[in-house]
Amino acid sequence: MKSPVKYAEKKSKYLRRIAKGGAFLGLFAFMYLLGTGVGMLVSAMRTGAEASSAVDNWGLSFGEAGTKPQGNVSAGDLLEYDAWYVGSTDEKVIYLTFDAGYENGNTEAILDALKKHNAPAAFFVVGNYIETSPQLVQRMVNEGHIVANHTYHHPDMGSISDLETFRQELEELEALYKEVTGQEMVKYYRPPQGKYSEANLEMAKEMGYRTFFWSLAYVDWLQDDQPTKEEAFEKLLGRIHPGAVVLLHSTSSTNAEILDELLTKWEEMGYSFASLSEIQ
Repeated sequence: MKSPVKYAEKKSKYLRRIAKGGAFLGLFAFMYLLGTGVGMLVSAMRTGAEASSAVDNWGLSFGEAGTKPQGNVSAGDLLEYDAWYVGSTDEKVIYLTFDAGYENGNTEAILDALKKHNAPAAFFVVGNYIETSPQLVQRMVNEGHIVANHTYHHPDMGSISDLETFRQELEELEALYKEVTGQEMVKYYRPPQGKYSEANLEMAKEMGYRTFFWSLAYVDWLQDDQPTKEEAFEKLLGRIHPGAVVLLHSTSSTNAEILDELLTKWEEMGYSFASLSEIQ
């Protein structure tokens, strides 16, 4: 039979081993959970980074005629980046914008119609446009229109993830515009093809730019497949709404042909025209 004293000593040593083992296991469990938590945090951060750099295409969904469409990002969320797609819906005001990638003989008629109606517009131009048509750019300026930034090379800006490359696309156009006009370019930016990422919107904001999408557009950019007058009026009259930021292309022969009549019809519907600078 074992001595009670020796038995007690062995039991005490055994319990101490268990305690040590429990502490070790507790430490192991703590380290495991800490590692798991860090892993989850890193994963969440990576997911957030991927989301911020994910490329998206600006899109709209339309409701009843005469009402503001819904963008795939809300007007409220865009405000975080000083970005806009629509003006105030309290008044029947239209903001005219034209994307100008190159000149093919239609811009003069467009400018003539705008002048006739005393309608201000914003022309989002690229480097090629300023290089080949400086006299038209100067006319836009002289007649009170905004000439804004559509990037120098018209790339997919959503695929650009570093600030330096993003900055270069905008600043090269700024420099060319100043060389031609002697003026600083207003810091309004439109992503080519409406492709963007949250990171891009933040970069533009950091550079002091306001980003402008649109709330009304139609397929007018295919030079060899232009919409008919009837097709143009169906979209542009049927979907107009208070506060509309209208995107048209200055390369469109249809736009050049119908703009005077289109502006007249919008005026008959009770609309007036305002500059993008009035959107707050």
